[in-house]
Formats: sequence, structure tokens, C-alpha cells
Amino acid sequence: MSKKNLAILLRARMRSSNHSAKSSLSQFPKEIPSNPQENHSGDHIVRNSSELDNRGRVYDVVRETMHSAISASKTGVSDITLNGFQEGYSSLSLEDRGTLLLALAKEYDVNREQVRELIKQYLGLETPSASDDVSLSSVFYRVEWSLRHALKPTYESFFERLNTHPGGLRFLSILRADLLSILTKENVPSLRALDSYLKEKLGMWLSPASLELHQITWDDPASLLEKIVAYEAVHPISNLLDLKRRLGIGRRCFGYFHPSIPGEPLIFIEVALMETVAQTIQEVLWDNPPIPENQATCALFYSISSTQPGLAGINLGKFLIKRVITLVKKEMPHVSTFATLSPIPGYMQWLLSKLSSQSRFAEEERGGGTESNPTSSTFSENVLLPEEEQALMSLSDDSSSGSNGIEVLLNLLSAKNCDWATSPRVLPVLEHILMRLCARYLLQEKKRGKALDSVANFHLQNGAMVERINWMADRSEKGIHQSGGIMVNYVYRLENIEDYAQSYFGSGQIHASPGIHSRL
Repeated sequence: MSKKNLAILLRARMRSSNHSAKSSLSQFPKEIPSNPQENHSGDHIVRNSSELDNRGRVYDVVRETMHSAISASKTGVSDITLNGFQEGYSSLSLEDRGTLLLALAKEYDVNREQVRELIKQYLGLETPSASDDVSLSSVFYRVEWSLRHALKPTYESFFERLNTHPGGLRFLSILRADLLSILTKENVPSLRALDSYLKEKLGMWLSPASLELHQITWDDPASLLEKIVAYEAVHPISNLLDLKRRLGIGRRCFGYFHPSIPGEPLIFIEVALMETVAQTIQEVLWDNPPIPENQATCALFYSISSTQPGLAGINLGKFLIKRVITLVKKEMPHVSTFATLSPIPGYMQWLLSKLSSQSRFAEEERGGGTESNPTSSTFSENVLLPEEEQALMSLSDDSSSGSNGIEVLLNLLSAKNCDWATSPRVLPVLEHILMRLCARYLLQEKKRGKALDSVANFHLQNGAMVERINWMADRSEKGIHQSGGIMVNYVYRLENIEDYAQSYFGSGQIHASPGIHSRL
């Protein structure tokens, strides 16, 4: 084994298997645990008061450093101060980080008294006309300028100073990951406003003009390849051979990088060059060697992975896909189709919730519960067609028992072992049902006027259309649990990308092929 192979293998083994779910705090090895009591080798040890006092002193120092960095003049803040804050913040527990971020959000927010005073001044001024003298116009514009600046929170300058500081952009993405983690537990308005502001700033600093597109190959440093293995979020890379195959002939991998975060892909996309649009992930990952690249007519995007939790909600993938399409088209003019083979991560969760609510409604109806609440009938709907109900009731074994089709389907899909996915008797019955309901989920189920499924929303807002859904396209345990094994092809038609994106943003219109509509 080469040194490169050995390095990748050893690093991959050292990295925790649940990397994708770990907290952003792992970026900081010096973290002080927030729990004042710890368990060591089974013995319950209570920290002494000096350790607790030390934790409080560390927090006070970090907070004072933050204040110094914010209150200093533009030229007065030193690298030592910003370094001290970053290092100090990294030593805090999540609990103390939350306390510090709450102080930042509340104490360095917009000066609302100043805003009110300026609004009063502004409303007391008469709108200048073309004939007014220069002095009156100057007062008007000066108050407007002051009002614009007063509406900016004080912590804006703090973020800007950190961004221009070495390592600051990466630090800010970690800080936002902490914010998001805290907000999942408690929705504090001031912290939500802080997060929104930081997200807006990060989106501006990570504009397409500032990002570098790089094709990742087997010749890249082992440290980068190891990150690709670790960050792959859609189809885990099983071994070195799998990694080499994904970076070899007939395959491409592109990543977005930022000069301030060297060697760290912010997002990367994996592409398979194929003769036709693949219907199963097995065709992409496991089948025979790829075709010669000069025979490919389709570039299939089969995995897009974002690597930084703190950049959640910032659509870097939109620009990545468009640039990759342009690059592949330039390199291989014979490639005319650009499509995806995408998971449908929210489908089974939505379906099980829908079946469960309908099952409860039917049970209440049988027990006369709806008489006391006549409005509950508005939640009743015919999820199954009559022929589907009949087919489900024909499945009479214990695993699919139920008094109606809804209950039978719910019991089948809720089974932890997912035996239905390998049953030659059950699969033909479920195929039509699950495919029809999947088409409904993708095209009709919406949240705030946009597709309910997160992956669908991502591709549709980027200008894709729903081309085809594929039965048993992903037979992995994850694929069965997420979407019943179904995957979807989205197609990017170059001549329609902008129009489709605008109509989706404007009215929520989802463009789909006739084949998809025929399933509804």
C-alpha cells in the first residue's frame, strides 16, 4: 500500500463513524465540559469549587476580550485581541458559548433609542423639492444616512473584523453552527436575529466571485481525499477502491473552495458520465466499469454534500451546479443531458405521518368520537384508491394485519426490519401505491408555497424539472427507511433553467414530465 493510501485509510479509521452528526464543538479540542459533574471510569466525580471558579474566570476573560474587539476603533483592534477571542471561545462549553452569544445578541444589538430619536427628526423634516436650498437637502440626507447606520447592529463590525482576520471566516462558520445548535433547543428572538444577520453576511462573503471551483482527483493531497470520504453525506464511501472509482475514468468530483479556508471543500458534487440517465444508484456505484467517456451523452449528478454545518441555508449548490454544467459542456460537447439521481429524504416520514393521522381518524370515527367534534371530518381524506384498498386487504399475514388498507400499509411500512422491501408477494402490491403517493409528495405537498421535500426544493429553485421517479432505485437500509427505496431524476434543460427557476420562485410552479403527472 502506498503512503497516500495508508494515510487516507488510517485517518478515515480515526475519524468517528458518526461524523455527520457530531457537534461543531469538536472543532475545538480544548473545550471545557459544561456539566459540573462528570463520570470517569464509572465513578461519579464532583468538580471542586476551584474548577468551577476557573470556568467562570475563563468566561469573564472571553467576554471582556469580545467587548474590546467590538468597542475598539476600526484601526485600533489588534490581531492579538481577535486571536485571544477565538482561542478563548474555543475553550468554552456549549452552555457558556450560548450565554456569550446571548450577551452579544442583546448588548450589542441595534441602539433602538437612537433609532427612535432619528425617526422623530426625520418625520419632522419636510421633503425637499428641487427648488429648495442646498442646506435643507443636506440636513435631510444627513438624517437618512444616520438612520441607515443606526439600524445596523453593533455586532456587525465585530463580524466584519473577524472575517478579515486570518482564520476568521472558518471561525464564523463554526460560531454560526453553535448558534443553530442552540436555536434547535430554544428559540430566542435575539439569537434568531443574530443568526439571520450572520447568515446574510456569510452569504455575501461567500459569493460565487470569491469561490474557487476545483476538480478533485486521486492526485490531490491525502488530507483532502480523506475529507471527501468523511463529508460524503448521500452515499457513504465504503473503501479506498470505492473512492478511487468515484475519482477515476467516467467520473468527476468538483468542489467549491474559499481562499480563507484552504484545503477544505465547502461543498462538493459527484458526477457520473453515462450513456443514459441512470434509474438506480447501483448502476452508478456498483455495476461494471464505466463506458468510455467519448460515448457519454449524460452527466449525472448523484451526490451533493455540504461540509460546513454553519453554512446551512446558504445556497452554494446553486452556483456549483451551474458552473459544473458549463465546465462539463465545454470539456465534452457530446454530453447533452444534465440530470440527477436524487434521494427523497422526507417521503417516508411524510407518508407515515399521513397514514398515522388517517388511522387515528378512522378509529375515532368507529368509536363515535367525531360526533363531539364535527369539524374533525375536515381532516379526513382518501389517501388510497379503491383498488389499492382492496389489494392491501388481500395481504392477510400477521405483518400486514389491519382493519382497513390504511392500517395494513402503516403496519407494513412501520416494521423495523423492512421485510416488505424483500417480499415478492408484497412488493408488487406496494409499488403502484408508493409510486403514486411519491408523485403526489413531490408535486403537490408544499410548505410556504414551495416543495416540502428539501432536496426537491433545492433542485427546483435552481431551475430543474422533475423527470422520473424510479422504483427500488436505492435498496440500502437508509434508502428504504427514507423513501421506500424510490429515487428521483431531476433534469436541468439548459434552455429552460432560468425560466423554471423564476416561475418556481414566483408562484411555486413545479415543472414535471408527463410521466410524473400520469401517476397522480
